[in-house]
Amino acid sequence: MRHRHILLFSLGLMVLPLPAMAQDAEEISPPRAGLNQDAVPGVMQKAVDDFIRPGYRDLAEGTEALAEAAHMLCEKPSDETLGDVQMSFDEVVQQWSTIEIVRVGPVVDGNRFERFLFFPDRKSTGLKQVQRILAAKDETATSAETLKGKSVAAQGLGALEYVLYGTDAEVLSSEKNGFRCRYGAAITDNLKSVAAELHADWEKPDGIQAAWKKPGPDNPVYRDGKEVATELLGILVHGVEGIRDQRLRPFYAGIIKGEPDKGHPKMAIYWRSGNTMPAISANFTALQTLFNASDMQALLPKEDQSVVSAVNYVLQAIVDDADQIDLPIDEAIADDEQRGRLNRILQNTNDVLQRLNLDFGAAIGLGAGFSFADGD
Repeated sequence: MRHRHILLFSLGLMVLPLPAMAQDAEEISPPRAGLNQDAVPGVMQKAVDDFIRPGYRDLAEGTEALAEAAHMLCEKPSDETLGDVQMSFDEVVQQWSTIEIVRVGPVVDGNRFERFLFFPDRKSTGLKQVQRILAAKDETATSAETLKGKSVAAQGLGALEYVLYGTDAEVLSSEKNGFRCRYGAAITDNLKSVAAELHADWEKPDGIQAAWKKPGPDNPVYRDGKEVATELLGILVHGVEGIRDQRLRPFYAGIIKGEPDKGHPKMAIYWRSGNTMPAISANFTALQTLFNASDMQALLPKEDQSVVSAVNYVLQAIVDDADQIDLPIDEAIADDEQRGRLNRILQNTNDVLQRLNLDFGAAIGLGAGFSFADGD
């Protein structure tokens, strides 16, 4: 299979005095059309109805199935029921990795995002808390009601992964109603609860979905189409930044001083369960799906439509490379071919960030000095 290699271009702009004729030409040139305001309501409706709401619905259904499988494991431990839980865990990781790019709205209330997934855990604070709970057999961690009062690091996907795949996880297939299993089941109940809350919030016709679909002076969140379109583009820009800085760079930074990074595989998300690259692929696939399902192309003036194909091309190249990295992450870093794919992913991540943040942003009139990275 031929690998597509996207080069990262940077554009340096110099501001020079214009000759008189050039100035006259610039004065009579029509201004850039900017954001297509008429398209905003339709784009936002599609973003909500075709991506966000289905994403949270799938997550709610997936966590319900995961919780059911976890309780069944506790009641009837076996290799088969443990396998069922692990398979459901993989599915929830995919569902969460799809919708986690939407880090606005109800998910930021009440630490819901962190309660679902605490990552990165740079100082292994969360890991130590989970290990302490398991060592002490803290019964307050075996109920979702009391578990949610503990650290967010002890109640989400990271904690559950350690329960299912960490040291001594083999007891899960043989110990009926053992502490480790009951703790894991409580985590799944917590995940189910958070997912159900998020799903319910996005289903309220007069709630957050109305704020997205109907920007205007009476809207308490978005006063006009430009504000809500900027929010949507911000999801994509911050999503790419987050994947690069919190999912990729912690375990592999690319080429450093001409040499490939030796890597830190245990800093990778979901490394114990082998879900590192499937989750990252789901992240980028979600970005591409949101970009296209919401028809963000409609926001652009005709002369800037090429931005859409460029963004899609680079995102698809990233997904293709991510899907081809099929070794455990420590082995992938040590393998020349797969390390090359990681290098391309990092390079293309920077490329698509430029295209979204600068090219798309400028095309809808955010201004030459605008940068999501600056928080403007």
